[in-house]
This record gives sequence, C-alpha cells and structure tokens, in this order.
Amino acid sequence: MGEEKKAPPAGAWPTVKPFVNGGLSGMLATCVIQPIDMIKVRIQLGQGSAGTVTRNMLKNEGIGAFYKGLSAGLLRQATYTTARLGSFRILTNKAIEANDGKPLPLYQKALCGLTAGAIGASVGSPADLALIRMQADATLPIAQRRNYTNAFHALYRIVADEGVLALWKGAGPTVVRAMALNMGMLASYDQSVEFFRDSCGMGELTTVVGASTVSGFFASACSLPFDYVKTQIQKMQPDAQGKYPYTGSLDCALKTFKAGGPFKFYTGFPVYCVRIAPHVMMTWISLNQIQKLEKKLGL
Repeated sequence: MGEEKKAPPAGAWPTVKPFVNGGLSGMLATCVIQPIDMIKVRIQLGQGSAGTVTRNMLKNEGIGAFYKGLSAGLLRQATYTTARLGSFRILTNKAIEANDGKPLPLYQKALCGLTAGAIGASVGSPADLALIRMQADATLPIAQRRNYTNAFHALYRIVADEGVLALWKGAGPTVVRAMALNMGMLASYDQSVEFFRDSCGMGELTTVVGASTVSGFFASACSLPFDYVKTQIQKMQPDAQGKYPYTGSLDCALKTFKAGGPFKFYTGFPVYCVRIAPHVMMTWISLNQIQKLEKKLGL
C-alpha cells in the first residue's frame, strides 16, 4: 500500500509545480517591490538621490509613476522567475540523484544556481528590456519618448521598429547579472543557514528569515555592477549622427570605470539592496514552504 501512495508523483504536476510556484511568488513580490525598483532605475539614470527622485516623481508625475512598467515587471517574473526557479529545482534534483541522494556540496548548488540564472535570464530578457524602457521613458525628452502603453505594446513596437533580435538587446549583461545574482544568493544563503542553525542554534523560521536577509544583501552586491551596465545598454539611444554612446557591454563598463571609478557601478546600492533583498527573502521563504509541503505529501 505504501508503494502505491508514492506512485502519483510520477505525473506531470510535480515537474510543473516548481515553475508555477516560482512564477506566482515572483509576480507577487514584484507587485510589492515595483515602486522601489522604479526609484532605483531613476537613480541609475542620474536623477538624484532616493529622496529627491521620490519627491520629484510624486510632484511631477503622481503616485501612478511608481507603478509604470508594472505589466512588464509581471511579465518578466512570469518568464524569468518561472524559468529560473523551475530549472533550479530540476537541476538540483538531478544532481542529488547523481549524488546517491546525499546533500549537495556548496559548489554544486552554486553551479546549479548559475545555470538556472542563465536559463531564466535568456527566457526573460525581452520582458526585462520592455520593463527598463517603460521605466526610463519619462526621463527622456518628449520627442524621444516611446510612449509604450503596456508590456505587450512595448514588445510589439520593439519587434516592428527594430526587429525580433532587438528583444534580446542587452541580453549578454542580463544573463551575466542573473548568474552573478544567483551565485551570491545561493552561496550566502547556504552558509548563513549553517551559521544561524548550527552555530547559533536558531529555530527554522528565524534561520530562514535571517539567512534570506544575508542572501539578499550578497545577491545585490554581486549583481549591481552588471545591472548598472545592463540598464545603460538597454536605455541608450543614438545621437543625431546615429551613433550610440556605447558599442557594447565591455565598452560601457570601461567608460563607466574611467569616468567614475569602481564605485560608479554601485550607484543606488542602498535602494537596489532594499529592492532585491525583500524579493530574495520572499523567494527563499516560499521555497522553504514548498519543500515542507512536499515532505508532508511525500513528493
């Protein structure tokens, strides 16, 4: 009888479930964090400090400005986070099987995270491009604004005006950023869990919340330089002669370093950290609950 109860997990749902749960949790987190993300982008575009940007947005554009690009943000989570978390679960499960059911060493978890981040970023790059452009649109001169009405309109216009391949403009730094973010997120979380649980003797909830907070910080620290370059590439426009300010990600990184030094890449770090950390925390807490549920159901 016990063997018969274990048969259902062979169906499609256990395979699909990580993708569904990942996408839904990412979309919920985006609804909460969208205003902070909007402020972060404006800071990176050189509009001042967090306080200055917030005041100017409220005064000149109203509360709705903080949710500009929300449809693109939700679409990004429905693609990027769904693919990232789903593939991460599949990769780790396969690795555990190859390891005879034993827990994975840290470097294998990090490799799974790097791979999952690259897969997710490749899938979600078009939505990410639409999100960045919609958020940056109000900072452009009126004549240069694209005036996308929603994410799908943005994707349609990009394809119509620039071609299908333009959907992956800036995909290189997007993928690298996602790999860096996942590396910092996974490695720091694993080490923090061991410290809080084994060294400090904390309970499960405190351990998960504490480790998630540390994970969010290191995910931010590892990914912000790549996020900064990605943002500059995705929002650039040609000048009157048709020349773009950067020829590519490396050119952007070198010019940025030459102009402002290494700390230029960390422009807006406090706001970026506040935006990334809660998202990372919600992701880990959600995954923790999913794992507990799976154990109860014997999946």
